[in-house]
Amino acid sequence: MLLEVKAIIRKSKRRNKMVTSVQFQVSSLPGLWLPNSPSCRRFSTSPISATPTLSSQSSTIQIIGVKGHGLSENGYVNPNSNNTFDGYQGETDLWTDIDTDLYHWTKVLRRVQWFPGHIAKAEKELKEQLKLMDVVIEVRDGRIPLSTSHPQMDRWLGNKKRILVLNREDMISTADRNAWAEYFTTHGTKVVFSNGQLGMGTMKLGRLAKELAADVNVKRRAKGLLPRAVRAGIVGYPNVGKSSLINRLLKWRMCSAAPRPGVTRELRWIRFGKDLELLDSPGILPMRISDQSAAIKLAICDDIGERSYDVDDVAAILVQMLTKLPTVGRDALCKRYKIRVDSQCGKTFIEKLALHLFNGDVHQAAYRVLSDFRKGRFGWTALERPPR
Repeated sequence: MLLEVKAIIRKSKRRNKMVTSVQFQVSSLPGLWLPNSPSCRRFSTSPISATPTLSSQSSTIQIIGVKGHGLSENGYVNPNSNNTFDGYQGETDLWTDIDTDLYHWTKVLRRVQWFPGHIAKAEKELKEQLKLMDVVIEVRDGRIPLSTSHPQMDRWLGNKKRILVLNREDMISTADRNAWAEYFTTHGTKVVFSNGQLGMGTMKLGRLAKELAADVNVKRRAKGLLPRAVRAGIVGYPNVGKSSLINRLLKWRMCSAAPRPGVTRELRWIRFGKDLELLDSPGILPMRISDQSAAIKLAICDDIGERSYDVDDVAAILVQMLTKLPTVGRDALCKRYKIRVDSQCGKTFIEKLALHLFNGDVHQAAYRVLSDFRKGRFGWTALERPPR
């Protein structure tokens, strides 16, 4: 049995002010689930100590939030609630809770690491080519802008002019887009939202690159030199859409591009008209990814090699994240797969889906869930929001 804390809200008027008193009651609650273990075993507590003990080893820990003011009975956001949870503070708390849960879920998983040999070579060459660049275009995945930010990028670029591109604009909601636009504008970063597949935002990106580097030719003319094309380097994580952006700018397929990491393996300068040269570069990852929450998001969004992670574990965590998002929730999963979501355990759901559609093949069921998210089958939504 576990302890459940229920808050009883009492309101009274004192000196024309509303006063809220809280009384806590303790009652029993079914055990918390451990996803991704063979049987999703439970925590247990004794009457004397509230410290949870594990009955056996597990690979992921599921943390279920306590029911409280502004939440529905299943522990999720109550859309009819009129308290602060529905506003700015509530949204911030929701994403903070998701990040906290994700940290615990990934803490005991096998570490996600992917650093093939071509990345080490490309990183060394890129540092040399940075000296030739007038402006740097950093491309990130619009669904996970923080997780696709290289920790060494600021040090490499120094004072170079930079444009931040959040690609896959079509895969996030308007609320996500507005939140990130406000965040980066507040921090003084020029940001362009783009869709490399359809070409949205690419022409704006080309104009902005030329504008930022316009002073290059002003200085050359002052020295009596002929003007030259602006040199812009396009950098970023694997599979965030760098080559697709270049192809859209050129309006024909010049760079190899495919929806998987590791397609581009060498640096290449490409001429775009008379005024702009673009450097297409392979995806650059840190040698060691210390933030495993970010690593799991990279796996979910297919921005890291599939050999680096366990598909079953990543799909189970994705299910748990989706059930917590008000824009998705359990209803979207139930509607998509025609099975009930009886618990918050992603492992349990994947196993049920395997029995329902794939003759018990858990790996195939996990891959289907990941593929459906990547294709927007649950609706377009980001997995990150700006920090507050």
